[in-house]
This record gives sequence, structure tokens and C-alpha cells, in this order.
Amino acid sequence: MKRKVISKEALKKAEVVNQYTGETWVYSDIVKDHFFHPRNLLLDEPPEDYFDADGMVGSPACGDMMTMWVKIDEGKITDLKWKTFGCGSAIASTSMFSMMVTEDGGMDIDEALKIRPQDVMKRLDGLPNRKIHCSVLADKAFRKTMNQYFRNIGQHDRVKAEGSRVVDKQLNITDRDIEEAVLEGAKDLLEVQKKLKVGVGDPESIPEIEQLIRFYTEKYYG
Repeated sequence: MKRKVISKEALKKAEVVNQYTGETWVYSDIVKDHFFHPRNLLLDEPPEDYFDADGMVGSPACGDMMTMWVKIDEGKITDLKWKTFGCGSAIASTSMFSMMVTEDGGMDIDEALKIRPQDVMKRLDGLPNRKIHCSVLADKAFRKTMNQYFRNIGQHDRVKAEGSRVVDKQLNITDRDIEEAVLEGAKDLLEVQKKLKVGVGDPESIPEIEQLIRFYTEKYYG
């Protein structure tokens, strides 16, 4: 493989340079601060009966896993702790998210549930496009934790289902698969099809696929 030539100026600015492709990633000072000094990180077991709910998403086998705990007081998130098996971007994003929902005495639950991954990225001064999917881990962990909280207090009508739905019946491809493709950088139907072959054998599913691509692109990239 031919190695890409990187200018001296780019090397000075780059935090990470891939020695094979020459691709550079530049992390903001805020990202680095939250990576090296993560807020609300909990490595030990939480105090018994202190938190009101917890949730875990991901799997170590897949490379990303997160556990989150919340303390709720009169509808506000007064404490949120987390731990993760994930990359630096996931750590920085979760650290910032935990700070956002607990600052100024705690955020109302409904307002916290409105926080989007791009809101977190804005506070971080951005992330490399290849790392945007890492910022979603905190969002998914928080929603799962809050679903558990709603079940614990008997407010089942507030639980949001996280199940996947088959979009392409020929290949058994779900809306979650399309979401992951968008998070990995696919921006239109052709790019998604390169990853998944979705819709090739089931052309009737294409309008829904395109709608999902637009939805997830707006959701994660604004």
C-alpha cells in the first residue's frame, strides 16, 4: 500500500497519524481534558441503595460497553455515574454528557432525554467524523437507564422501546443496521448499500431505507 505524504504543518497539528494511510485525527482541548480527567467516572461498585436506576449497553466482545447509574430527586438528575470499556472519544463524550445533565443542581428528566449526541459534540468542540458513533454510547446507556427508572416507579407509559425492525426482508436487515451504517459514515443510499447491500433484492424497501438514512443523518449530524 502506498503511504500518503503528510505535510509538516499537518503533523504538528495532528494528535493521531495512521502510519499506513496517513489519516489524521485532531481532538479539541476539551475532548482531551475530558479524556484525561473524566467527570463522574465510577470504577468501584456503587454504594448500596444509593442510585435509583442503572443500565448497561454494549458488549466487551464488540469493543464498546457502558454501565450508567442515576440518582433522581423531584424529577431532576442530581447524580449520574458511569464506567465504560470504550475508546477515548466514548470516554470524553460520556464525561461531558454526565456533566451536562448534573450541572446547576441537575437537569429535569424530560430535558435530559432531549439531549442529542450532536449537543454533546458541540460542547466538546467537535469530534472526528470517524468517532461520532462513539458519542452515541452515552445516549443509549442513559435511555436504557431511564427506562429502568420509569419501570421502577411504575411509569410504564414513559418507557421508550429500543427494539429493532426488519426493513429489508430479503437480507433481514433492520433499522438498527442502517443506523450503524450512518454512524460509520454512510450518508446516502449508495454508501449504505456498499456496506449492507440493503434494498438490492427488495427494491420496494428503498423509500423507507432512504427515509431512515435522512432521519439518522439529521439525528447524529444535525
